[in-house]
Amino acid sequence: MSGAAEPPTAPVEAVVLDYGGVLTAPVKDSIEAWIEADGIEPQSFSRALKAWLGRGAPAGTPIHRLETGELTVAEFDALLAAELTTTDGRPVEPVGLLARLFAGMRHDPAMLALVEELRELGIRVALLSNSWGNTYPRELIDALFDPVVISGEVGLRKPLAPIYELTLARLGVTAGRVLFVDDAEPNVLGARAVGMRAHLHVDASSTRAALAALVPGLRPSPNGSPA
Repeated sequence: MSGAAEPPTAPVEAVVLDYGGVLTAPVKDSIEAWIEADGIEPQSFSRALKAWLGRGAPAGTPIHRLETGELTVAEFDALLAAELTTTDGRPVEPVGLLARLFAGMRHDPAMLALVEELRELGIRVALLSNSWGNTYPRELIDALFDPVVISGEVGLRKPLAPIYELTLARLGVTAGRVLFVDDAEPNVLGARAVGMRAHLHVDASSTRAALAALVPGLRPSPNGSPA
């Protein structure tokens, strides 16, 4: 939903959160552990990531098609393995590659607690995530978020406008009254392009502080006084 721009200090009615890197520890931590465990040459992964997900990447790269559900995990695993090299020259095992890449992902308890507090304050909280074939903890996220919008399920992906517009439509909240939180700058810019407010997530404490300035009653720190 679109509308007139809201004052920058107007309270928000809904918060939309990314999953990996926002509700979890940084994705790079899991990637670094996988690179070390599998003996991946880091530069080979960086090259593939830049070619398939960088700002200059053409539309329809393997990552784009994975995120929209056009590629299966097995198909993507094979394509990525073919782009990677190992430190000792062994071929990269494609089977289970993404599962190994994400094996180190852990939830951030501080962010989950923040979601609970927002809900208690009457704020709508939604999830908007680009899926890399991830197995989401559906019992957890379905209980915490409404709506849940996952790229591979809807055939759309961040940072393109349609997936934000779909999320806003499902929320039924004007774009200017929604704050989007993501750890990737292109996704933050994509949200702003459709009129949403957006915050680049670095850690739970700074995200909480940003939200406390916009959500009446939210404490700026877990044990602090209400804002």
